[in-house]
Amino acid sequence: MIVHPELRRAARLARRELLAATALQGAVTLSWLGQAVLLAFALAAIARGDTGQLPGLLTAVAATVVVRAGLGLWQRRIATRAGARVRVRLRDELFAHLGLLGAAHLTTARTGAVRTTLVDGVEGVDAYVSRYLPQLIVTFTAPPLLLIAVAVIEPLALFGLVPALVLALAGPRAWDRLLARRGKEHWDTYEQLGADYLEALQGMPALRAAGAVGRARVRLEERSAALHRATVTKLRVSLVDTGITDLAIQGGTAAAALLACWSTATGSTTATGTYLVLLLAGECFRPVRDLSREWHAGYLGVSAADGLAALRTAEPAVSDTGTEQADWRTPPELRFEEVEFAYPGAEASALTSVSFTAEAGRTTAIVGPSGAGKSTLIALLLRHRDPQRGRITVDGRDITSYTLDALRVGIAVVSQETHLFHATIADNLRLARAEATDEELRRAARAAGIHDEIAGLADGYDTVLGERGATLSGGQRQRLALARALLADAPVLVLDEATSSVDERREADIVRELLDAAGERTVLVVAHRLAAVRHADRIVVLDGGRVDAEGDHAALVAAGGVYAELVEAGRMPQGGLAA
Repeated sequence: MIVHPELRRAARLARRELLAATALQGAVTLSWLGQAVLLAFALAAIARGDTGQLPGLLTAVAATVVVRAGLGLWQRRIATRAGARVRVRLRDELFAHLGLLGAAHLTTARTGAVRTTLVDGVEGVDAYVSRYLPQLIVTFTAPPLLLIAVAVIEPLALFGLVPALVLALAGPRAWDRLLARRGKEHWDTYEQLGADYLEALQGMPALRAAGAVGRARVRLEERSAALHRATVTKLRVSLVDTGITDLAIQGGTAAAALLACWSTATGSTTATGTYLVLLLAGECFRPVRDLSREWHAGYLGVSAADGLAALRTAEPAVSDTGTEQADWRTPPELRFEEVEFAYPGAEASALTSVSFTAEAGRTTAIVGPSGAGKSTLIALLLRHRDPQRGRITVDGRDITSYTLDALRVGIAVVSQETHLFHATIADNLRLARAEATDEELRRAARAAGIHDEIAGLADGYDTVLGERGATLSGGQRQRLALARALLADAPVLVLDEATSSVDERREADIVRELLDAAGERTVLVVAHRLAAVRHADRIVVLDGGRVDAEGDHAALVAAGGVYAELVEAGRMPQGGLAA
């Protein structure tokens, strides 16, 4: 039987424990064989009327049962430990790889599908590796040895046992390809259902607002029905396997018994030999029955193997080939040089020949209409993707020369989409810097304009937030994210539509306070609403993926063009941006 390469690889994560579990499983099988031999001698003694040996034989049988119980308990504990180790290591590995894949991967993969793979798929691998694989090894080891023992006692019985064992082990393999195809269909449907449910739960407010809860329910019912059909289809094929195995076991046992009885009737074997053949024939098929049971327990792992392999081997959008550490002791200069980028499959470029410099320790604002390429620039700076042409430098060094971790640690980002975790406010803030003191938390919160609101809560900074910060308003979530970015104390601070959920009347004040708190950092402010760039030292105007103009507010308004149109559309006085 061929084991999926991804499952073999998972088994190597707990090789030592699995070898021990397999050895103990073999010892359990040997105890069954020992019990069969003891019972054969006991039955032969009864048949001869010799009861003197019975107490000793029955005592030995009882001792064997006790030993087997102990071995079985020990084996299950080690197998459980092996499975737990596989789960932990596999999930750690996949989670770390997801971090390397970055935001670019998660924009094309459904979060619910990834969650299903990480949780349910890995659970299935646990059962396959810790239960099925040890039994598989025992099944292909014990029966051949038993056949040799039976051949010594009564060769005629092999005519019933060998064909049956071959059919039990090889017969179901004829269905493997079909079963694999049905298993993949089942897993894909299962994954999609999990993704749809997670999406519906996360989007429930939007569904309710649109009156689309009923339509979403119908869609989920259709997905559930599709999963039911896929499950039944898979079970039909699987039951054929089970039927072939059961037919072979029952037929082989009956044939061996008839042949053993024939040998006894013809006087070619003794009573002891007959009982031994009968009992050993049953033990020949015990590992096969156990293997069939463990197969069903670990089948989800087989179904998920392709998905796990696809996730583990997915190529990141950028290669982490840099070796330098971003040890910027002073705020660095950022420079974009003839940067061009087009998204895969897009007809037009998102950025074309973009060149500008964000001076060290100064604030540079990037403005422009929707779709101008502002957020794409930030994605390239963080190396979520690499430009097809041109380069981005930090203090004159290409960002590709830095390790990804070092580059991203040196750049604190607050984006329009804020993610807060189900934890205390203090814990959410300390994601930026675990060792931050309470006073540092308060200082960052004050700079972000959120301290007074936190202090007004019953538990203050120990208040537990709802999932994704659902208990806060959009503006509060963004200001907490701003405080977290300030706490990171990175030399580069990027505000990507960071105040879009803040009341416009407070936006300019918060940005001004943030820039004051930023101190000597190099700051990039990406904004759609122009009130957010009031205090920028320099403004870069993007339009259609190109740099339309650069300068300060007054000069850009006087020059006309895209920036002046944006100011006019925002009803802002030309002498200065209103708060």
